[in-house]
Amino acid sequence: MSVTLKKSEDFIAIAAKLAAEFAVDVKERDHIGGTPKAQRDALRKSGLLKLLIPEEYGGYGESWITVLHIVRELAKVDGSIAHLFGYHTLFLANLFFSGTNEQKLYYFTETADKNLFWGNAVNPLDHSLFAVRDGERLILNGKKSFSTGSPDSDFLLISWEEENNPTLFMGIIPSDRTGVTIHDDWDGIGQRQTGSGTVTFENVIVEKGEVLPGGYYGTSPFSTLGATFSQSVLLNIFLGIAEGALEAAKQYTVTHSKPWYTSGYEKATDDPSIQSKYGYYWIRIQSAIGLADRAAEKAAQAWDKQFDLTEKERGETAVLVAAANVLAGEVSIEVTNGIFEVMGARSASRKHNFDRYWRDVRTHTLHNPAEYKRRTVGKWFLNGEFPIPGEYA
Repeated sequence: MSVTLKKSEDFIAIAAKLAAEFAVDVKERDHIGGTPKAQRDALRKSGLLKLLIPEEYGGYGESWITVLHIVRELAKVDGSIAHLFGYHTLFLANLFFSGTNEQKLYYFTETADKNLFWGNAVNPLDHSLFAVRDGERLILNGKKSFSTGSPDSDFLLISWEEENNPTLFMGIIPSDRTGVTIHDDWDGIGQRQTGSGTVTFENVIVEKGEVLPGGYYGTSPFSTLGATFSQSVLLNIFLGIAEGALEAAKQYTVTHSKPWYTSGYEKATDDPSIQSKYGYYWIRIQSAIGLADRAAEKAAQAWDKQFDLTEKERGETAVLVAAANVLAGEVSIEVTNGIFEVMGARSASRKHNFDRYWRDVRTHTLHNPAEYKRRTVGKWFLNGEFPIPGEYA
């Protein structure tokens, strides 16, 4: 079953409704970890998994701006679900970058008709999956780590290498392909339900038609936008978590917090020091949202140009997205850590699980060091040099 939607506002409303449903047991699921099967199935039924797929293949042909707004909306409640949705869309994008017409027809249509969920075993920094050629087929052996979304997925976007060949190849296979084992071994302190564990391959066959011809790094400015959209998804997860954390803190302060006994105030909400901190955090989040929205518009414009995108336009997009990612990460860590100071000592009880917001953004930002993105922006600002397309730029 799928929902028929017509406007971007409809999609965002559906996401907000789903977020409210996911909020009911998010604390418990954070403790448990594992695979959020019911929530993944709800996303399947919602129709949101085919947002980016063109209409001619049964999708909605929506923009990245809508996708990123939905990522942020889901992250206000559940950073893991936002990550799964955002990265599913990111994996699909690889068909735009380098898929053949036949691959687009098959994978887009299958995904749209059956509301299929994509996961990955790509990690380009993990050089531990290799292929040997068997006629026109490939035989893969090895493993990949940080395979976000792989448990309960229908398709896997994968990457591999060949001995003595620097090329990083990419392809798409069914998640239940013989020889593929998806290990539910992700145990991060945050993003507890992203399924970002290990996938192992034992004599896994990859057919010729399952190999994406462009490889990982692409052959045009447009086909190298994968890292930019990955950063875009992540920065909106950061901001959604920060917004959710501040709203949760506000509700706690209004209903439970007590003023410090020497403050002279009867209610915490009347204490100017608490008001000032909330004002500061709100201003910081709004500033980061402003830059994030600018970056989303820039990225969407780059996407719309497809293979007409120039190197200069690609570089400008990468710089702006990197800047937005840095600010979103810094603000989200600051807010999710600082809310305890305005809520008070009792807010640190484990039953509230307010620390999940900080654990989620701390886990994410470690995978994307802000220092190197600041250098990217600074190098461009000082010398006019755009980042070289790569795994994270």
